[in-house]
Amino acid sequence: MSERIPDAGLESQGIETRADLHWNLVTARLVDAAVRRGEGKLSSDGPLVVETGRHTGRSAQDKFIVRDAETDSTVWWGKSNKAMSPEHFAALKADFMAALRDKEDLYIQDLFGGSQPEYRVNVRVVTELAWHNLFIRTMLVRPEEHELKNFAAEYTIVDLPSFRADPSKHGTRGETVIAVNYSEKLILIGGTRYAGEMKKSVFGLLNYLLPPTGVMPMHCSANMGADGSTAVFFGLSGTGKTTLSADASRTLIGDDEHGWSDDAVFNFEGGCYAKMIRLSADAEPEIFATTKRFGTVLENVVMDPVTRQLDLDDNSLAENSRGAYPIDFIPNSSEKNMGGVPRNIVMLTADAYGVLPPIAKLTPDQAMYHFLSGYTARVAGTEIGVTEPDATFSTCFGAPFMPRHPSVYGNLLKERIAKGGVDCWLVNTGWTGGKYGVGNRMPIKATRALLNAAIDGSLNSAEFRTDPNFGFQVPVAVPGVDSAILDPRETWANKAEYDTTAAKLVDLFVENFAQFADHVDEGVRQSAPRTPATV
Repeated sequence: MSERIPDAGLESQGIETRADLHWNLVTARLVDAAVRRGEGKLSSDGPLVVETGRHTGRSAQDKFIVRDAETDSTVWWGKSNKAMSPEHFAALKADFMAALRDKEDLYIQDLFGGSQPEYRVNVRVVTELAWHNLFIRTMLVRPEEHELKNFAAEYTIVDLPSFRADPSKHGTRGETVIAVNYSEKLILIGGTRYAGEMKKSVFGLLNYLLPPTGVMPMHCSANMGADGSTAVFFGLSGTGKTTLSADASRTLIGDDEHGWSDDAVFNFEGGCYAKMIRLSADAEPEIFATTKRFGTVLENVVMDPVTRQLDLDDNSLAENSRGAYPIDFIPNSSEKNMGGVPRNIVMLTADAYGVLPPIAKLTPDQAMYHFLSGYTARVAGTEIGVTEPDATFSTCFGAPFMPRHPSVYGNLLKERIAKGGVDCWLVNTGWTGGKYGVGNRMPIKATRALLNAAIDGSLNSAEFRTDPNFGFQVPVAVPGVDSAILDPRETWANKAEYDTTAAKLVDLFVENFAQFADHVDEGVRQSAPRTPATV
């Protein structure tokens, strides 16, 4: 059942096992294995449908980086990057290797993290589940057949959902663990069936390796126009990063993770990982079409057991239902997963406070301020009567995946913006006319119209006003867009309540940014918002 076996086997990773090894299987054979082993079922239209159990998203509190001579002074230790001792990792590794010895089957994929050859990393992924192997084969960049024969792994990921960590022995929080050892070039994932942990581990790896080379790693989507002009979309989950980059009029470079080198924006991946819950064929036709393709992997999507029809609106298994599919399932995707350096940078936020305008133009200093802030706001919960938004600040729009200090990435971004004369925009895909529970979600047609005007350059000639709270430039009128929506204060029935809410949001920004103030220059510090009364 094995095929495309490289010259350097698992012994080069120090792995000894009695398992049957299944090397670099293609999609169809991995689907066959997953169905045969009872790991998932095929839907009526072809995708493989799987369930991930209690972990339906990343287990951020269970991720650790080994703190040693390599990482002691290079990693930003704190909430997002928790330390594991070399001794605890050694014990964990020994138990992982013991577990591997007793497996009946193991699935191995040799893959690239990164599409630009000069900056990619060779990753070998060893999994006990066939569908996990299919997932990572879908998500990373697949080598050509001739490249597999001489493939030499630089980093190794071992993914064993059946493994149970021991806190007293391994220094973990519980039975789940994601342990990253940059010195040994080894990542161990145990106790979770959520496949996204593998993908994000490679993202974190590249976020650590690339900055010293001058390449800016980014948690973003990216696309390009017919003229080759590239646009980059930063944003946290739920802000529209995947949706807005999948534009039929532009070529998709990628939907989640990229690098910005001197001559290109390149996708770290070869696939897309989109939210499926309440996916609409009208609003997101390109992504919706992937739910009817063989080769798509659907996580925690509810399926009728008799008809095998999908119900994308049913969140009984997870609100974070996901679909992984090859990027070429999007009809207008880039053949090489690459585009030119950006002409436009868009920072997406879903402001549930209803304070931010639908679009604003940023100076380079303001862009760095908002990049380091990484703001969005989520609704507080699903309990009846709970309508107060919850502000979320995730620096660099991806704090859990940024091993180095945020200022490293922020300074790289600012330098590249200045060098390339890039236009920067803040786009609110959240609420208008009031906060969540009172106002309405920003119309996606208006968002797309504003984005199109920004990206094609026509918005630069619009008349702008200065926002009194945030100091950025906001267009007064844009063809095809209701001008009333451009001034958020005017959309609120109660103007005094808007002012109070805006003042609260300003305070949240200022309080959050205090942690970065000593790491940025005066221009960035002066880009902080302030309420009009304090000007």
